[in-house]
Amino acid sequence: MTVDTKTVSGRRTVHYSTYDDILADAERLAAGPVKTVGNWSYGQILEHLATSFNSSIDGIPMKPPIAIALIARWFMKKRFLTKPLPSGYKIPPDSESHFLPAESAEVEAGIGALRAALERCKTESKRCKHPLLGNLTLDEWEQWGARHAEMHMSFVLPAES
Repeated sequence: MTVDTKTVSGRRTVHYSTYDDILADAERLAAGPVKTVGNWSYGQILEHLATSFNSSIDGIPMKPPIAIALIARWFMKKRFLTKPLPSGYKIPPDSESHFLPAESAEVEAGIGALRAALERCKTESKRCKHPLLGNLTLDEWEQWGARHAEMHMSFVLPAES
């Protein structure tokens, strides 16, 4: 049964400032049993985040309507970089094959992929244009990545919770 992630209760409150913060939390959770309160397993969340971070360098295969992109750039950019992202966003059909994680995604592989993706973000200066927010500085990409990771990682709880 699919969960409406807009209304899930019991999520963690998570805040990251840096790529290192994201990785430290992900590794801490990967070291023990976890449960998720959304639709994806922890392995799927890790795989999705790794793909997203790599896409900031390699390109994001998404073409939103120009009006939506302009509204996001002009009126939502600061909010998206500094405030928690809402849950419940549906990946557009033209990007599903790139961003939807495999059903079989495993935590060990996901944490390795996330570690490698975050290392790339820390060491490579190339970034692509964000489809909604336009050109972002390296710092803004880190902020965007932190907000995106906070939203997804809020669905992951230590199993004893």
